[in-house]
Amino acid sequence: MPEDAYAAAGVSIASSDAGVRALVDVLRTIDPGRPSRSLLGSGHYASVLRVAPDLAIALCTDGVGSKLVVAEQTGRLDTVGIDCIAMNVNDLICVGATPIAMLDYLAVEQPDPAALAQIATGLKTGAEQAGIEIPGGELAVLPELIRGHPSPHGFDLCGAAFGTVAPDALVTGATIAPGQAIIGLPSSGLHSNGYTLARHALLTQGGLALDDAPPELGGASVADALLEPTVIYVRAILELLAAPFAVHGLAHITGGGLANLLRLSEHVGFRIDAPLPVPPIFELIAGRGAVAPDEMWDVFNMGCGFVAVVAPDDAEQAVALLGAHHPGSARIGTITDRAGQIERG
Repeated sequence: MPEDAYAAAGVSIASSDAGVRALVDVLRTIDPGRPSRSLLGSGHYASVLRVAPDLAIALCTDGVGSKLVVAEQTGRLDTVGIDCIAMNVNDLICVGATPIAMLDYLAVEQPDPAALAQIATGLKTGAEQAGIEIPGGELAVLPELIRGHPSPHGFDLCGAAFGTVAPDALVTGATIAPGQAIIGLPSSGLHSNGYTLARHALLTQGGLALDDAPPELGGASVADALLEPTVIYVRAILELLAAPFAVHGLAHITGGGLANLLRLSEHVGFRIDAPLPVPPIFELIAGRGAVAPDEMWDVFNMGCGFVAVVAPDDAEQAVALLGAHHPGSARIGTITDRAGQIERG
């Protein structure tokens, strides 16, 4: 693959960023006819609106992305609902909010009851893992817009999640300072990001089939590895927020990899000198697709799905607490004074 493997696979990060800027440039000019209730600027993991002096709601929306192509091709639809829940609630908790509910939006090529029941199974599992409700949603039948892999089994799955937080309990990253500890929580694999590149590297460039079981995966098939559900970190992070020490920043490591840390603060840097182990699926993508190491780290989570920032004296306690929920959690680095810089040692 060329150096910019993701662009060659069909996704340009630069074009995507430009598209987001075009949207935000217009949306930020909305005049609701009253003072804004927003407590955070755009670019954080969730939006937060004050609804009462001591109460704010956090909102976010996300989907599963082209991971759904793998689910369609294999007929394995019972876990992608977990991914939809995870991609939303893992963002909500980054601002210190307690997730309470999600509404799902499911667009289908045709309304197959058996397929919908499988999708619902994953949504139920994810909701229970996150401790939230799904009180409603929307099913849209759009045969002119949705095309499956194969047709007519196409669908898209997205959600919008809601949580509550006291305004004075917001976690924004504003108190992050040099010397603080960076704690990493392990991912289960790709989660729900970078699948256009992953499928191109493994299936097109690498010549693998979804039911192949290359030795790098230790007996698992390519489909098994690609459909491994996204980890839901809600219960661990809520327990961390209730601990008797300050949490200075929380980051969900999604598309863009460690660059997500820069969403917490532009005034500090992040040095990762003890990264978590990299799961075999990433090494397989890099090898079969000839994806350069720097691009792998720019696109994928590379084994770290979530990050917490705490004072160095609290790091050991934080690791023990988080590790009880997610074994393998560890201190992976330190906040530096090199503003805007992410360093990997």
